[in-house]
Amino acid sequence: MSDNKYNNVMHLGNPTNTIAVLNRYGFDFKKKFGQNFLIDENVVEKIVREAGVTKDDFVVEVGPGIGTMTQILCENAREVVAVEIDKKLIPILTEDTLSYYDNVTVINEDILKLDIKKLADEKNEGRPIKVVANLPYYITTPIIMGLFESHVPLDSITIMVQKEVADRMQCGPGTKDYGALSLAVQFYAKPKVVLNVPASCFMPRPNVDSAVIRLERFKTPPVDVKNEHLMFKIIRASFNQRRKTMLNSVGNSGIGITKEALTNALETMGLPLTIRGEALTLEQFAQLSNLLC
Repeated sequence: MSDNKYNNVMHLGNPTNTIAVLNRYGFDFKKKFGQNFLIDENVVEKIVREAGVTKDDFVVEVGPGIGTMTQILCENAREVVAVEIDKKLIPILTEDTLSYYDNVTVINEDILKLDIKKLADEKNEGRPIKVVANLPYYITTPIIMGLFESHVPLDSITIMVQKEVADRMQCGPGTKDYGALSLAVQFYAKPKVVLNVPASCFMPRPNVDSAVIRLERFKTPPVDVKNEHLMFKIIRASFNQRRKTMLNSVGNSGIGITKEALTNALETMGLPLTIRGEALTLEQFAQLSNLLC
């Protein structure tokens, strides 16, 4: 998949090379950052291939670790920006594992505090970018929602997450995993699981298997909604207390919607007043929001 000129690079998809780098720098894994490094080169190459990365692309990688996937991204993209929160990994990336590449910029920053839109405007002239990441569970939703809601010019997001989280992103109403994340992802993008990755492909080995899901950004949302912000407030309120009826979960949520207004809107839609949020489709949430707008 990569050019012949990179044959001499010490690729980190080989576990022996990963161990050598970690030992050289005396690196200790930090649980607070959810660090699990990929040690399977076939998986790394498949992720980059499924992300559709080409020589025309500007790619932002979130959480490069020691640079295992970054190396393959650099060999296939026009330019890569790798955003890493752990400052102890920065010298490993800049002075060692990525030192061979001239098309990568390493930024020591919390992705949630970085202005990705500004970065895209400055480095890619505002054209759509591709985001690739291996995300720890605790930060998956904030990162995805941050990218979508800040209206970063996105082509796609290809991310490795816990398998159950990937399932949650593409499930529909009436299922136990259906929730605010499912609706948000499906409003902004078309989700598709492209690869399942067993725990044995990581160091240290996590307790659960992972999946790679590709979120292809819609050019226009699949539903017509007048006030996107209001719709998501209603969605979040509905699932904050998912076992309650919408009249109680939304009506008592403090988001400024009275039970009377909600009753009128539900009756207009022909829905029972005992309905819960987990039964509504994205289209119905959009319709409800438009009636309450």
